[in-house]
Amino acid sequence: MKVAIVTNNGQTVSQHFGRSKYFFIATIEDGKVVDQEYRERFVRHHAHNHEHGHHHEHGAGGHHDHTNMAKEIADCDTLVAGGMGRSAYEAFKEAGLEVVLTDYRQIDEVIGALLSGTLENKFEERTH
Repeated sequence: MKVAIVTNNGQTVSQHFGRSKYFFIATIEDGKVVDQEYRERFVRHHAHNHEHGHHHEHGAGGHHDHTNMAKEIADCDTLVAGGMGRSAYEAFKEAGLEVVLTDYRQIDEVIGALLSGTLENKFEERTH
């Protein structure tokens, strides 16, 4: 399994997918991390006067951006973020990714929960 976790510093989970700068990619085999890498995100979401908690639907252009974002991690099975908009969530799912929104702050906590099978998807609380 290959997991992409959005981050700005390589240690903490970015709380908003669209504002993250990097992916921390972990390859997990037989219950352990066998490889890890950082990837710079090249396709980034441009905020359009978003207010925290305000739900904003994108038009066709927004969905197209999400599709291009998904291509950056097409080799991954799972995407983990602190939060993201509902349209981005749906676009990543349509691209074949398992999307997990988490309240964990540290990447190490996410990896530990993945390895133990206890990572919960906080979709309802973490979409905006």
